[in-house]
Order: sequence, then C-alpha cells, then structure tokens
Amino acid sequence: MKKKSQEQRTAETRRKILDATRDLVLRQGFTATGVDQICREAGLTKGAFFHHFKSKEALGLAALADWGDFGMGLYAEATREPLKEPLDHVHRFFDIMTGFVQGNEGPVTCVVGIISQEMSLTNPNLREECAKHLEVWTDFAARLLDEAKQACPPRADFDSRELAWFLNSLWQGSMLVSKARQEPDIIVKNLQRARAYVDNLFAV
Repeated sequence: MKKKSQEQRTAETRRKILDATRDLVLRQGFTATGVDQICREAGLTKGAFFHHFKSKEALGLAALADWGDFGMGLYAEATREPLKEPLDHVHRFFDIMTGFVQGNEGPVTCVVGIISQEMSLTNPNLREECAKHLEVWTDFAARLLDEAKQACPPRADFDSRELAWFLNSLWQGSMLVSKARQEPDIIVKNLQRARAYVDNLFAV
C-alpha cells in the first residue's frame, strides 16, 4: 500500500479540524466551542491543532471560508442548466435552499449567521469576514435576478441588489427564528412566499 505523503496527511488533518469545528459550531455556536473540544471531536492533539491554526480567530476565519465554499458550491448548481424560462435559475436557487432545509435532520443553521450574531460586536476581523460572505451570497442572487430581467423585463423595474439583500435577510432571519422555535417549516414557508413575490414581479 502506497504511503500517504506529508502533504496529504497535512491536508487530512486540516480537514478533520474544519469538519469538527463546523459540526460543533452548528450545534452549539462558535463561542461555546473550545479548542480542547475540537481536538476531541477530530481525534487530534492540541499540537496538531496549533500546527494549523495559531488562534481561535484564525480557525474562525478558516471555518467561514470553508462554509462559504460549501454553500456557494451548492448554489452554483442553480445555473448548471441553460435557461429555458426567464426565472429558471432563480427558481432553482430557491429549490436548493428549500432542499437544504428539508434534507437537514436537526435545526437548520449557518456558520456565517452564527458567527455574525456572536462575534460582530467584539471581533472586527470575524465581522468583516462574515460581511464578505454575506456579500458573495447577495452578489450571486443579484446576478440571477439581473439575468431574469434581461430575459424578461419585469412588470415594474426593481433594484436587483436591493431585492437580493432582502432575500439574504429573509434566509438568515428565517433560520434564526426557526432555530428558536424549533420549526424548520417556517423557513420553507418563507422561501415559498419569497419565491411567489419574485414571480409576481415578473407576472409569472
């Protein structure tokens, strides 16, 4: 059996740390997640942890980047197939969010949303990173809306970016309310209402 290279072992260790961090943050939040707990969850030593991350802030920044890559990878599926109808990609975007909710066995949460709520007032670096990832989501949604407007002029013109921020706020806020009430259906119903609102803008 071929031995793993040092580069492969390093990548696997980093992956274990990030996976453990993600799972713990989604379950209990960033503030409540300590390095010792992450190491236990990942089956690694603290030495291995600090070889990859000099501080919890550095880990938080990496966890945000990792979650952002995961999320945008999911959303990219919305544009995999070419448009047949003007709102095809927008509808697929809503379908992906709905599928994420319905496929989740526990409370539906978001690493970016959690760290934003917990750290924005106390850690500027984490706040800025959270803001960046929220911006990426909004930019993507705005591009889909602009694409739809080009394919089919809406009944009344609207600012795609403003609407994208509204959808972002609805998505994040719905997860927060759903978590508090332990009612994932709230998210699905809000997504359905948001989709109907967008359809109405285009008289679909």
